[in-house]
Amino acid sequence: MEAPCIQLDDVWLDYSIYGAKTRSLRHAVASLATGRRVWRGEDGPTRVQALKGIDLDIRDGDRVGLIGSNGAGKTTLLRVLAGAMWPARGHVRRVGLTSALFDVYLGMNSEASGWDNITLRGLFLGLSVAEIRSHTEEIVSFSGLSRDQLSRPVRTFSSGMALRLALSVSTCLNPHILLMDEWIWVSDADFVQRAQQRMNDMIRQTRILVIATHADYLIQQMCNKAVYLRHGEVISVGPVDETLALYHARRAAQPEEAI
Repeated sequence: MEAPCIQLDDVWLDYSIYGAKTRSLRHAVASLATGRRVWRGEDGPTRVQALKGIDLDIRDGDRVGLIGSNGAGKTTLLRVLAGAMWPARGHVRRVGLTSALFDVYLGMNSEASGWDNITLRGLFLGLSVAEIRSHTEEIVSFSGLSRDQLSRPVRTFSSGMALRLALSVSTCLNPHILLMDEWIWVSDADFVQRAQQRMNDMIRQTRILVIATHADYLIQQMCNKAVYLRHGEVISVGPVDETLALYHARRAAQPEEAI
């Protein structure tokens, strides 16, 4: 098998904001997207340039931290890395089974039952139907949800129940590539501890880790490389301490970066 990797070549992505018709809302959108290109067609919705010319080469063994202010494009980039969003231009190549923990609900349907959502989320993560079936009992046991509860539509679940189910599916496999956005917490202290242990095990075993976080200590502890994003562009890729130093120097020079 080819070694796990993720390669992005000149990736551009923009998205639409519907309902941004009033002057005040357009102003708010433009303010939130300061430094990005914001435009609107004659009859179309407002659009925001989310990623601009991203080039990345993430190899087997890399532990990559994504840093940048709110709105820098970290979560959007994670979605592209996971295959949940496709670029308007450029090329994305990903080799290896991938698990995305930045949005554990991706691939789920609130109108479907818990059972059906085990399958849907598993398929989104790249598992076959047979693999999902082989993990189902483990998923159910780890979630702590009853079979009767799993027969109900997920829209009837409490937020804690839905997150239990989503995390139980997301952490049932040993991926080659693990994508994370900060840390995921739930209200049930016992489940937090078990889920955290599972995530720690996944982090240790995964071949590639990409994590977006505002916590310097997490990147320093877990990563061998950092990517500094600003307004959808890669400013720097390199050793963790050097990249963090550049990021904080830019924020000190431009206080609006802290927003």
